Amino acid sequence: MFKLTDLPYGASELEPVISAETIALHHGKHLATYVNNLNNLLPGSGMEGLTLEEIVTKATGGIFNNAGQILNHNLYFEQLQAPSDDNRPIGKIAQAIEEQFGSVDAFKEKFTAAAVTLFGSGWAWLASDSDGTLHILQLPNADNPVTQGLKPLMTMDVWEHAYYVDYRNRRPDHIAAMWSILNWKVIDSRYNG
Repeated sequence: MFKLTDLPYGASELEPVISAETIALHHGKHLATYVNNLNNLLPGSGMEGLTLEEIVTKATGGIFNNAGQILNHNLYFEQLQAPSDDNRPIGKIAQAIEEQFGSVDAFKEKFTAAAVTLFGSGWAWLASDSDGTLHILQLPNADNPVTQGLKPLMTMDVWEHAYYVDYRNRRPDHIAAMWSILNWKVIDSRYNG
């Protein structure tokens, strides 16, 4: 049985970028529902005992959708921290971003464009392949880079439930604010792991 993960910060620590109300709804309601749904769907599916990553690479339909959303949200919530004005990539991920995109600003511009222009609901991802090459992906609904054989490093949730309370229909404003709350230590450890 899967469990709702605990947040590594208090519900109000991401303000003003993400409000405590949004955290309560996004983590406490949306993610909790995906966890409950998956636990109800797994018995008799032949996927009991698999990890989320294994389920996402093998499942279809409701099991895929709920497992994918749990995996995506876990990665999303784990990579956040209190806002910082001088928040920038560090370590090997910083070096890879500089080498592959030319600069952090060029990377942010390309990633922001992917997040803002994704039609409908989904996720913008920074992922890496087995050679360490970075990829920016737009993936719809519950999809995750693991379905393409890639390692997910960083994500921004562009489902409306991630930002509508705080930003209404202003997705670009939400994405712009998200850069100040990314925990680059976590993202760097994913790249190195």
